[in-house]
Amino acid sequence: MIDESFFERVYVIARQIPFGKVTSYGAIARAIGAARSARMVGYAMNASHNRDDIPAHRVVNRKGLLTGKFHFDGTNLMQQLLESEGIRVVENQIIDFETHFWQPPMREL
Repeated sequence: MIDESFFERVYVIARQIPFGKVTSYGAIARAIGAARSARMVGYAMNASHNRDDIPAHRVVNRKGLLTGKFHFDGTNLMQQLLESEGIRVVENQIIDFETHFWQPPMREL
């Protein structure tokens, strides 16, 4: 069973990721008070690909790898979207990940 309220809390954070920045599944999980739920954040991102209001391409793994790229249409769409925002990607890895990383604010539950 999918917890829609969990997904919506994830989406609230994802919508806040600034243009030209990325965050991680784990950072979103911690921000919504579910620190051990990074995988569920990934499920939420996978479920959001038909929604234009969720910038799922800005969510990567904790090392800056484009682990969700296979859920995007086309071979390199996730990379292309990031590069259109000025983020350089080489072999599915964000270059200067620390520079582009955005730490989500902790949310009140």
